[in-house]
Amino acid sequence: MQTDIIAYLLGSWSSEINIASTVLKTVLVIAMAAVLGCERAQNRHAAGLRTLVALSIGAMFAGIADIYFIVDLGVGFPFLSAGVLIGGAIITANTIIFSSKNQIKGLTTSVDLLTMSIISALVGFGLYTAALVGFVALMVGLLAFAKLEKYIRNKSNHLEVHLELKTRNSLQEFITAVREFGLKIENLEVNPAYANSGLGVYTVKLTIVKDELKKTNRNDIIEALSSMECVHYIERIA
Repeated sequence: MQTDIIAYLLGSWSSEINIASTVLKTVLVIAMAAVLGCERAQNRHAAGLRTLVALSIGAMFAGIADIYFIVDLGVGFPFLSAGVLIGGAIITANTIIFSSKNQIKGLTTSVDLLTMSIISALVGFGLYTAALVGFVALMVGLLAFAKLEKYIRNKSNHLEVHLELKTRNSLQEFITAVREFGLKIENLEVNPAYANSGLGVYTVKLTIVKDELKKTNRNDIIEALSSMECVHYIERIA
C-alpha cells in the first residue's frame, strides 16, 4: 500500500498514534472546519462554526481510534468511523426543512456536514493528501459554482415565485395579467402556511414565453409583477 505523500514528507510519526500526530490532526480539522463554518455563517446558513468543528473533531478521533482497533486489536472493520458517518447522516437529514415559502432549506449545509465528517475521518486515518484535496474541492464547489449557479438562474426562462395577493379573489386577475405580460403559468399551489392570514398566498411556477421578455433582466420581471395592483408581495425563490 502506498504511503500518503504528506505523511511521507512529514515523517513516520504523522502516521502513528502519538501526541504529536494527534495534535496535528486536531489542528488541521479545526482549521478546515473553521473555514467552512465561516463560509456558512457569512452566508447566513445553518450549521455554523461550532457545529462543524464539533462534528469534525468527533469524526477525526473516530478515525484515530479505528486505527488502534484495526492495527493493535485486529478488528477488521472501522466501526467507529462508520457509526460517526451514519450519525452524521441522521443529523444532516434533520437540518433540511421546508420554509413557509415551500422552499427546501439546509440541503447544501447538510451535505457540507456529511462531507466534512468524511474528510475529518480521512485525517484521522492519516490520509492527509486525500483529505486536503477533498476539502479544496469542497470549497471550490461552494464558492466558484455559486456564481455559475447564479448566472444560470438569471438566464433561465423558468421562474418560481412566492406570491401574496391582497385578496384570494384576486387570483383570476393575476392569472390574466401575467398571460398578457408574456408569462405562462406552469403550476400554482396554495401555500397552507398562510391559511388564516386573509391573503391569497401561492407558490407559482412561471415560464417566459414572449421573445422580447426573454431578453429582460429577471429582477425587472419580478419588479413589474410586484407593481400590479392585486399583488401584495412577490419574491423569486427559484
